[in-house]
Amino acid sequence: MRLVSFERDGKSGFGAVSGDGVVDLTPRFAGRASGLRGLLSAGLLDEAREAASGPATQALDGLHLLPVIPDPDKIICVGLNYRDHVAETGRTVTEKPALFARYAGSQVGHGQPLVRPRVSEQFDYEGELAVVIGTGGRHIAPEEALRHVGGYACYNEGSVRDWQRHTSQFLAGKTFAGTGGFGPWLVTADEIPDPSKLILETRLNGQVVQHTTTDLMITPVPQLIAYISTILPLLPGDVIVSGTPGGVGMKREPPLFMRPGDVAEVEISGIGTLRNPVIAEE
Repeated sequence: MRLVSFERDGKSGFGAVSGDGVVDLTPRFAGRASGLRGLLSAGLLDEAREAASGPATQALDGLHLLPVIPDPDKIICVGLNYRDHVAETGRTVTEKPALFARYAGSQVGHGQPLVRPRVSEQFDYEGELAVVIGTGGRHIAPEEALRHVGGYACYNEGSVRDWQRHTSQFLAGKTFAGTGGFGPWLVTADEIPDPSKLILETRLNGQVVQHTTTDLMITPVPQLIAYISTILPLLPGDVIVSGTPGGVGMKREPPLFMRPGDVAEVEISGIGTLRNPVIAEE
């Protein structure tokens, strides 16, 4: 099942993708779940799947899509989780995963513009697999971790490189408003039983700039869930952005950054393609 968050007539909603349309689930779950985070928290995926078999109520094309989870309690990003990216940055592999936070306001949905900040021309792409928690927990064992996953999506973890390098802390360059693409939808975990069997590709204006398989992660998804859930409880709707492979723009010769007028795409097998145009901050 593919689930989307959207905005229509100034009101937010959520639904299930059916062919070229969307079954609006908002009225069905009124009073029980106001969005996908609430749907996951209430354990209503099975009922949503049943409701999704009905006729589409609106066209997908032209619908204003929001980030898959517009209001997560937390977004935890993983740095340096592919060896080719570690190598191109000149860093060394750490024993434990490198983590940092993003904020909900830094994200946009599929089809919505990524915003290059006015203070920088070093706006870089980072294609990644996003893991959305379905069942919360603390001290989750790796062998149990995938049972806590609600689904998966594509993520473009846009990075403002010069601000990222202001200090040793990544946050400044990683959470500018409108710099992270999250979509196009949530593919529920039953359709992706093994997240290590996926192909990830990032394209800029149609040119392939990153290509990897997710089995090359240094710390795989189950171990990430176990590690993060030891620090603090994971909640339904929480997002883990699992790291980018090599090929980022800042390490190319010459550097290749996203500019206004560009189109960035992140495609992951079994999920789909997240596509975002790039604009300049007004």
